[in-house]
Amino acid sequence: MRHPGSASLFVRWREWAAPVWIGCNFSAWMRLLIRNRFAVHWSRWHYAVLYTLVSVVNSCLGLLQNIVFARRVANTRIADPPVFIVGHWRTGTTLLHELLVLDDRHIGPTGYECVAPQHFLLTERFAPLVGFMVSKHRAMDNMDSSLYHPQEDEFVWVMQGQPSPYLTLAFPNRPPEHERYLDLEQLTAQELEAWKRPLYRFVQQLYFRHRKTVILKNPNHSFRMKVLLDIFPQAKFIHIVRDPYVVYPSSIHLLKSLSRVHSLQKPIFEGLDERVLATYVDLYRKVDEGRALVDPSRFYELRYEELIDDPEGQLRRLYDHLGLGDFEQYLPRLRQYLADHEHYATNTYELTAEQRAVLDDRWGEVIDRYGYRVPAASRQIS
Repeated sequence: MRHPGSASLFVRWREWAAPVWIGCNFSAWMRLLIRNRFAVHWSRWHYAVLYTLVSVVNSCLGLLQNIVFARRVANTRIADPPVFIVGHWRTGTTLLHELLVLDDRHIGPTGYECVAPQHFLLTERFAPLVGFMVSKHRAMDNMDSSLYHPQEDEFVWVMQGQPSPYLTLAFPNRPPEHERYLDLEQLTAQELEAWKRPLYRFVQQLYFRHRKTVILKNPNHSFRMKVLLDIFPQAKFIHIVRDPYVVYPSSIHLLKSLSRVHSLQKPIFEGLDERVLATYVDLYRKVDEGRALVDPSRFYELRYEELIDDPEGQLRRLYDHLGLGDFEQYLPRLRQYLADHEHYATNTYELTAEQRAVLDDRWGEVIDRYGYRVPAASRQIS
């Protein structure tokens, strides 16, 4: 199997895509601008004006959805515990998410649902009207993209003005925003409860709409497993790992690509390498802590490379371990998807000897634990 997406690695033209802030409500958008002293680059001011107008519409639609649906959503019992896909960015979390939501017993929040959490119950039928605002391919790896593809739930907090580390994407040249909201350890009890509410409500909304097991993918949740278990005590977790010598350059590329698309400034990427190096170590420490809190029957770990080589075998074992249902019922859809995407090629990267030495030093424990330490002469980075 090859990684899914478009048949070509690079697109010869640049596809236009609206920065994600178009989903913010008015208070979220204003707080973002004020907190960053309106440091919008002159070339992005047309976005600022447009989003101010759209944010008012988002707020009005949010109020209307609350009137129409709030009571019914609040009375919805989540009968099936959600499944969380965790792992470092660029380890294959998106691929795994897309594969699992092929099963019609599962639902993953779409791009529209994540960017419009305050009114998607009311407006999702009109999503095709704004589909032109989304690139047909992801900026960082050319995977297929649309408002209907599964998306990270981290944007649920962003769009509603709740603190999130992803807000740094808007103004990447200013100090990082809301770093305390990565692992949540330093939050007050009041702040923590305020963080939990949007997630529980969002899962309720998805379950109210679809009545299926909700599968969420969010690398940030790798730091938050303890809190996720407080919200959903019977939640299941899937941790995917990938060659660190690929994850490092791919993560750098990811952050640069996202900043170029979604930043309201001209990003200079100061301190980017160090941030990636440090976050990686912290993430695996928190995954280890979280794993210890989960019943082993509700935690499954797999390697990206093995998923690529044998998707049917790996997913069958995952289904059996987590009790996700009859795998044979899901298999025809999986096989069709794999056939449709068999020609996709992943990005390739080359590390310098100096970069490799840094990774050996800083990430050596994780590299050794998962068996990725291979002599440089025999390694191909892709």
